[in-house]
Amino acid sequence: MELYFTPMACSIATRIALHETGRGDATSFHRVTLSTKTLDDGTDYYAVNPKGQVPALRLDDGEILTEGTAILQYVADLAPDAGIAPVQGSVERYRLQEWLNFVGTELHKQVLAAIFNPFAPEEMKAYAREKVAPVKFEVLSKALEDKDFLVGGRFTVADAYAWFVLSLAGHAGIDLARWPSLTRYFERLSQRPSIARAAAEEMALMNPN
Repeated sequence: MELYFTPMACSIATRIALHETGRGDATSFHRVTLSTKTLDDGTDYYAVNPKGQVPALRLDDGEILTEGTAILQYVADLAPDAGIAPVQGSVERYRLQEWLNFVGTELHKQVLAAIFNPFAPEEMKAYAREKVAPVKFEVLSKALEDKDFLVGGRFTVADAYAWFVLSLAGHAGIDLARWPSLTRYFERLSQRPSIARAAAEEMALMNPN
């Protein structure tokens, strides 16, 4: 397989999932510069993914899969023994999809994407940071007050995606200290080998020296 990614973007959740399943070392990684929509060799990324966003995953048969939440579930299903997604058809599987959708639409898109959008007016960014973020992060905080992971009492791809969002909260001007359960959750996840490895790999690409 081949993963098209941008360092420390949401595609890092897929890198985490690949390491969780033991498939990271067998995967080729292609860095995408989103500002120019090109790969490191100058290839037009739109030729790979017409949406122009990361992640994209080229499967072994050449098919291209896009959308992070779909890719995360695909990677998880390649190695069911890893347990990073509940089995198909179970209620817990739908809980996984519930949280993947919440993290993707409510936290990633409504909050982070709005704040980091270079073309968004400052009023929109302030609204996302000061009005939307507290409500959405409170939902996540309450869900984690009495448990370590979002679904089924164990680490899943939903936690990988949530970790990405929380890793950028401070950079977005959102202080996680107001939600102790989120602070504990983030710190605990950051120590997980797959996450620590993925973060180190991608930070090295951002800071080559």
